[in-house]
Amino acid sequence: MSAPIRVVVVDDHPVFRLGMTALLSTLDGIECVGDAADVDTALAVVDAARPQVVLMDLHFQHRSGIEATRIVTERHPGVRVLVVTMMDDDDSLFAALRAGARGYLLKEAGPAEVERAIRAVAHGELVVGAALAGQAAGLLTSGFGAAPLPFPQLTDREREVLHLVARGLDNAAVAYRLGLSPKTVRNNLSNILVKIQASSRGEAIARARDAGMGGRD
Repeated sequence: MSAPIRVVVVDDHPVFRLGMTALLSTLDGIECVGDAADVDTALAVVDAARPQVVLMDLHFQHRSGIEATRIVTERHPGVRVLVVTMMDDDDSLFAALRAGARGYLLKEAGPAEVERAIRAVAHGELVVGAALAGQAAGLLTSGFGAAPLPFPQLTDREREVLHLVARGLDNAAVAYRLGLSPKTVRNNLSNILVKIQASSRGEAIARARDAGMGGRD
């Protein structure tokens, strides 16, 4: 008999976190080996428990699930992050996948869908919940994944920042979406202005929109 899939649950909502751990306890071949309500605790639990799958929310009071996903996947390449969140926008989905998540579900997903997703990501598959399948297909066939890319002189990160700025997000919102510090966003914007030869934030936004950036993917 194979060993159970080891899972850690990370969510700051106690009712959801306890409900998820209770669900996992009923599933054959799946074992909850830890849980956390914030990013710092989550990183410590993952370091200690070495799970195969981490169920990760995106919204926390301090730091973000995107940042946590990036750190977990960098520290432990064999750990699969399955995002389980209420955030159904394209930017959150894209940022999570770029950070290394192997799956993305909405919290409205039923027990059977959650179980299938855990087993799938544990075996190396990429899973997006049924409610987001259309959005995921769009991300894979257009926008950032298409060629030629707008402003090829920019790095992928700078292009992500410019895209969100062109959508009207301020620095704090961009930092939250991408799991970065506001200072890092400011530095990226300074580099962007130089590289695309824009004299101001407003000019950079106008040029980005002319190039097709800033719209819904």
